[in-house]
Amino acid sequence: MNVLLLYPLFPKTFWSYDHFMEMADLKASIPPLGIITVAALLPEAWTIRFFDRNVNPESEADWEWCDLVILSSMLVQQDDFHSLIRKAVRNGKKVAVGGPYPTSIPDAALDSGAHYLILDEGEITIPLFIDAIEAGDERGIFRAAEKPDVSTSPVPRFDLLKREDYLMMAIQFSRGCPFNCEFCDIITLYGRKPRTKDIDQTLRELQTLYDLGWRGSIFIVDDNFIGNQRNVKLLLRSLIPWMEEREYPFTFLTEASVNLAEDEELLELMAKAGFYGVFLGIETPDQDSLKMTGKNQNTRSPLTVACERINQAGLMIYAGFIIGFDAEKPGAGKRIQEFIEATSIPQPMLGILQALPNTALWNRLEKEERLLGIMGAGEQNTLMNFVPTRPLAEIAHEYLDALWAMYEPTAYLNRCFQHCLNITPNRYSQQKVNFPIRKAVRLATKLIWTQGIQMKEIRGQFWRQFWVILRTKPQFLSLYLGICAVGGHFWEYRVLARERITEQLGYDPLVLSPIAVTEPSTFELAEQLQTSDRR
Repeated sequence: MNVLLLYPLFPKTFWSYDHFMEMADLKASIPPLGIITVAALLPEAWTIRFFDRNVNPESEADWEWCDLVILSSMLVQQDDFHSLIRKAVRNGKKVAVGGPYPTSIPDAALDSGAHYLILDEGEITIPLFIDAIEAGDERGIFRAAEKPDVSTSPVPRFDLLKREDYLMMAIQFSRGCPFNCEFCDIITLYGRKPRTKDIDQTLRELQTLYDLGWRGSIFIVDDNFIGNQRNVKLLLRSLIPWMEEREYPFTFLTEASVNLAEDEELLELMAKAGFYGVFLGIETPDQDSLKMTGKNQNTRSPLTVACERINQAGLMIYAGFIIGFDAEKPGAGKRIQEFIEATSIPQPMLGILQALPNTALWNRLEKEERLLGIMGAGEQNTLMNFVPTRPLAEIAHEYLDALWAMYEPTAYLNRCFQHCLNITPNRYSQQKVNFPIRKAVRLATKLIWTQGIQMKEIRGQFWRQFWVILRTKPQFLSLYLGICAVGGHFWEYRVLARERITEQLGYDPLVLSPIAVTEPSTFELAEQLQTSDRR
């Protein structure tokens, strides 16, 4: 069987880094780990062609060649996902789909014409799908009644990737999270008991990347890398000598819960293993909102102190923030701004709360008859799909005001500078940059031209900060220049966010005060319509 594996296009989002990718001659941040793991689960007798459409699109000849099309998708990719399903049907090809989006909303894929739904986790459902294909079944929905043992998962087909077009590679150590945040769909998709791979299995994946010639950053895509602290410490104790023997060919980035700051041993092990950064789900500095949404792990100690401890351990902080919680009081956007300034987190991701299908938040809002029946696109700048407890216009205004202020160029560059000064030097993660010389020179040249020469409002600041970093913390110079370079993307993104919110509201929140709005927006009309339907 000839199988065409496709990964759909992403729209421009906070994490797409479009401007930076062009500067660095790259195509995408990280590869799609899920679908190249699916590739490893397919029969060896099947012939596979794989295309990440964000890196290199398939050709019409590939469509003519294949017998079967397999797609994997997240919610934010839904437009291209459905377009590809419909194209496969028009071309008379069987199409199978899987991933987080169809697992959460399977009917949408069926409506577009998908023949096979391979839902939940592939270690269980891919074999069921293969059996059905071999039996001649024309359609099928394959679900798992339990969570698989991830130690049975094969090494992903890293060989299928155009690795030179990605900023980072990716591996996974665990699935699941022990916490119970109301808005999060991770526990719905992967459970609350973190399941980890074997240590030898994880080192084998790293060795595969090493043997393929990869030298650079690796994103460990676990939604909470420290969910199983016992097993993650065992991994790190084995990873440290592995990295030392190979002279630190990789640096690592991952996601973790804020309680990472409470475990000094874990922080030390991560630093010695070559971790340079961590993404934290901070969400909000408002204690009432954290308690309301069940994120109690963020209330045990001051969040600013937690960030300081993580910086002191040698790790850079990325972080996510959300506006629109039920217990939220006016001024939430301003308080998030103040927290970000206090911690100098360079790239805070701020989004408006969305109720994702099957989450505790979704179920509660459904019971309270507050769901609007409008499913957002999974983007950070989509208005909420439920009736909020405070005026929607107020929330939208605070969101845009905060985003606009945080990514004002001088404010952004200052956070990049201050955050590098806050981090305690870690000789392990900063030992090697591992970025191709040609691309590094291209990136540095374009950065100096844009921020050091063209942009009059920041060029003096850029050079002052550059010389301070070079003089006081030269080991952070490449990190500093890298996060400065990403600024161009965020300056474009905040304009895009403003356009998207303005389109949804029917007016520009940064121009017209919410108090001055008298005409109902499309969103408010939808809310009124649902209310009248309930009556």
